[in-house]
Amino acid sequence: MRNNASRLLLAGTGSGCGKTTVTIALLRALQRRGVSLAAFKCGPDYIDPMFHTEVLGVPSRNLDLFFVDETEVRGQLARHVPADGVGIIEGAMGFYDGVSGNTDTASAAHLAHATDTPAVLIVRPRGQSLSLAAEIKGFRDFAPNTLAGVILNGVSAGMYSYYRAIAERAGLPVLGFLPPVPEAEIPDRHLGLVTAAEIGDLSDKLDRLADAAETGLDLDGLLALASTAPPLADESAPLMPVVDKPVRIAVARDKAFCFYYADNFDVLHQLGAELVPFSPLDDEKLPEGIDGLYLGGGYPEEHVAQLAANLTMRDSIRDAVLSGLPTIAECGGFLYLHRTLDGAEMAGVIDSNAHLTKNLQPFGYVTLTARRDNLLCCAGEQIRAHEFHYAVSSDAGMDFDAKKPNGRAWACVHASDTLYAGFPHLYFRANPAFAENFVRRCAQKG
Repeated sequence: MRNNASRLLLAGTGSGCGKTTVTIALLRALQRRGVSLAAFKCGPDYIDPMFHTEVLGVPSRNLDLFFVDETEVRGQLARHVPADGVGIIEGAMGFYDGVSGNTDTASAAHLAHATDTPAVLIVRPRGQSLSLAAEIKGFRDFAPNTLAGVILNGVSAGMYSYYRAIAERAGLPVLGFLPPVPEAEIPDRHLGLVTAAEIGDLSDKLDRLADAAETGLDLDGLLALASTAPPLADESAPLMPVVDKPVRIAVARDKAFCFYYADNFDVLHQLGAELVPFSPLDDEKLPEGIDGLYLGGGYPEEHVAQLAANLTMRDSIRDAVLSGLPTIAECGGFLYLHRTLDGAEMAGVIDSNAHLTKNLQPFGYVTLTARRDNLLCCAGEQIRAHEFHYAVSSDAGMDFDAKKPNGRAWACVHASDTLYAGFPHLYFRANPAFAENFVRRCAQKG
């Protein structure tokens, strides 16, 4: 499949420059114009895509060159950018920040180059005048890249002409500004922004941001730049069902469990799974007639009292998992399977305790290698994954080895013939065989 796929990547000078704010403001403003849109996030982030999805009403997808190769990310863009529309990709961290401190591998710059996507650098002037031009020029000249413009964020209308004249000295066109919009600020917490579902007036905030974007951003210039991106082809082989009839997999989806890749759901669907949403917070028990269970990450620590109070659900999940229901439990889902979380009783599948700390635990990309045959793979098989959590467990498991790109390694994950439970989050396209084995095992339940 070939797609003209007009597209832009919104890059940043670093975390905190306002990439997400500018991205959702632009998405809403273009949506108002009737532009067909698709949104993407560079890297393994879950929260930013929730905001993209809230704006567009269709899933935002992750493009990650640590998990998959360049052919696959080009294919994802070709598959999902509307033929007559525009794809907007939000970058991660700083433009050149890759899998470790001394490489740009899997960075926004790498993604833009691999997909021939024009990049626009979002800069927030802070205590700068002429140094702003030096900063932008440094990004432009540091390495070969696709940078083709600049957006000034957090700049008032009265100061825009001043900063624009300085920024243009770096040799990149300035494509507008986004002023401060205090009434549309999105609060954050320990894993980043609060989730979109937790903001009751989000639609109003999005509209206020879009108002600012329509006033300050050069929307015509951004669309024209997006149209310069060359066509893309989807050369990836489609996944096929691995079961004779659909298997029903219960998926925990509520405010406590909301960290999922849209592509993971796609993979499971393509392999022959029917996904059945339920809420460990509000439902009394697991759905009837299920063949598997998927407990994703999220914020169970923010809802421990309600999770603990739902005794019938805790009992339902504990009994099902201990009886051999094929189960994947990642990070927050893993915490829920513990005996206790921050002293509150949880499902009790994992006979250990977990608690939240004030410090980010070992985090980032890892390669997992199985120590034993298990639900998802055979001993010695590998998948690339990532961790991002503040919680610790008295028993994080010993059935996989995790190794970071810098060489640091540790044991993790509880795994058996019917269980994967651990802090690492999985991206199924990194090794679809893991998802295939899960779906096949669901078909063999009982």
